[in-house]
Amino acid sequence: MQELVLLIVGLLGGIIGGLLGTGGCVIMLPALAFLFGYQLPIAIGTTITAVIITATSGAIGHIRIGNVDYGTAKVVAISGAIGAFIGSLIFILLAGNISILSLILGLAFLYVAVRMVYEGLRRSIGAKDGKEIPGSSKKKGILGFLIGILTGIVGGGYALVPSFIYLLGSPVKIAVGTSLASLISMALVSGAFKLIQGYVDVIAALLLGIGTAVGAHIGARLVARVPAWVIKILFGLVFLYVSHKFILLPFGIRI
Repeated sequence: MQELVLLIVGLLGGIIGGLLGTGGCVIMLPALAFLFGYQLPIAIGTTITAVIITATSGAIGHIRIGNVDYGTAKVVAISGAIGAFIGSLIFILLAGNISILSLILGLAFLYVAVRMVYEGLRRSIGAKDGKEIPGSSKKKGILGFLIGILTGIVGGGYALVPSFIYLLGSPVKIAVGTSLASLISMALVSGAFKLIQGYVDVIAALLLGIGTAVGAHIGARLVARVPAWVIKILFGLVFLYVSHKFILLPFGIRI
């Protein structure tokens, strides 16, 4: 039964990840931590390992429909991999005190979630046209490096899509596709470190990965049919829920 639930969680995570460009972390990580009772470091390691499959599958789907800015993806992927390496080293130090990190992350991303829901409800979609993400390579490199560190620590590139949209003024759909393409290298580096460190449930990661491989293609196809403002609302609501989960985690409160 648990194996079946893991596959279903992976499928849902893949659909959300392919639609929102998050790699499915916002579904899989809370599910492992709060539904299956995994210790947070194990949940992080298992999730980011599964995200390797999710991001790859989702990126392929978005490439087929032309939602990837290759130049941006290359810069962010390289700088992000370096950041993920450093973040994975930091993770070793924080693995025993992850509650403080959860509180900080939850508060940091709460604003982004509220803003996306607000703008989605107002049908404010930001940049509408274009196949490229604006901004210099330097800005994109710094952004990728910082998010790579985050990915190495908490196992998810949650901030890529909102950063592309709000900091660089990217069209939403291009932000989603480019995010997944950029996330592959970060997930590879972070997942490899977590596996070596013993923070990965390999069987669970494979089951989640199988589910996400299917779900990510479904999510990528939905992007072409779902209005950008709807994507913002969906992303914001999911992100809002997850941010509260992390904020309340140190206090032993589960929602």
